[in-house]
Amino acid sequence: MAKSYDFVIIGAGIVGLSVARELNKRHPNSSIVILEKELDIGRHASGRNSGVMHSGVYYGSTTLKAKVCSLGAARMRDFADEYEISYKKVGKVIIASSAEDLPTLDTLLTNAKNNGVQAERLDVQGVKEIEPYASAYEAGIYCPDTAVIDSKAIINKLREILEEQGVEFVYGAPIRTARPNKCLIETAQGKFSYEFLYNCAGAGADLIAKMFGHAGNYTLVPFKGIYYKLRVDKRHLVNGNIYPVPNVELPFLGVHLTKVINGEVYLGPTAIPALGRENYGIFKGIKLSESFTIGRQLISMYKANRENFRRLAHEEMKKYYKPFFLSAAQKLIRTLQSGDLESSNKIGIRPQLVNLKTQTLEMDYIVEKDERTLHVLNSISPAFTSSLAFCEYIVDQAEGTKPV
Repeated sequence: MAKSYDFVIIGAGIVGLSVARELNKRHPNSSIVILEKELDIGRHASGRNSGVMHSGVYYGSTTLKAKVCSLGAARMRDFADEYEISYKKVGKVIIASSAEDLPTLDTLLTNAKNNGVQAERLDVQGVKEIEPYASAYEAGIYCPDTAVIDSKAIINKLREILEEQGVEFVYGAPIRTARPNKCLIETAQGKFSYEFLYNCAGAGADLIAKMFGHAGNYTLVPFKGIYYKLRVDKRHLVNGNIYPVPNVELPFLGVHLTKVINGEVYLGPTAIPALGRENYGIFKGIKLSESFTIGRQLISMYKANRENFRRLAHEEMKKYYKPFFLSAAQKLIRTLQSGDLESSNKIGIRPQLVNLKTQTLEMDYIVEKDERTLHVLNSISPAFTSSLAFCEYIVDQAEGTKPV
């Protein structure tokens, strides 16, 4: 017999947890269950990110990311203050490495102005005053509101709050089948019926959405993010965050340096096409049928070569090898040497949504819904930063009220 709930949420990452919190605020007497296929919360992207709270400088003003990023960062700081979770407002410099980067700096400054985000154009000396060891070509941008926080502390506090409020968690519950006409799903932990279902399953969101007749034009392709760490005696080279100027036509920010909340300095991540949604090792997380499907999709994208995908694939694959990774990092700090970088067990997977019609990477959040379900299909960066505002938009969409 199925267990019945007002709201079923699939996925106990930052988005699923935030949606549960928002629903409990609006409907305090409702029954809510979060179904998680793993044995704990935040086992994937939510627990593996760098903990940077972005300011919102990268996103055009018409995008959903722009609407919820800076607002989400403010909500995250308020949440951290309320529950005494430490964070550091360390700022970020985005630096040009060649003349080709300068027009994009202007684009980012325009984004910042349109999005109400603090950002200042700096000359080389101005960059040096904030990050003395950074190697800027002519100019950079300073974003003072960028902060770092312990992402695991946030998701653990959210779970604690939700459990105290009566939200149920069911672990080890991957979705096996769905019967949308019956408002019923079957998991490894039994059957669950719902009045409304939220699919916040991250890297598995498209597969679950397809069970409900959604995401027909999309598929997720994973990209592997590898990190190195600076040696302890080299941490002084970075005060906060040093980022390159990104290719604004792609949803990746490039290898950057971040001094995280505990003082360690990470370099990364890469954006290497992977053959599994949980392909954290060379072969770990590869499933034959899944890898075949992903590989076929990558070949299609390689052939179509939209947004110069071939160049991206070639450049990122080379970063498996330390000399090529180091070369990318040296664009930010020219004096870095191979011995300054230590191996790290920090590896993430970015589940990137691909438009099957255009063979392009989707840049913005994508949400699809019907009368009884809503599916968050592209909860990529800055989803962690955005989450406490993004969840309001998600629930507004489900309930047919005015978006954020």
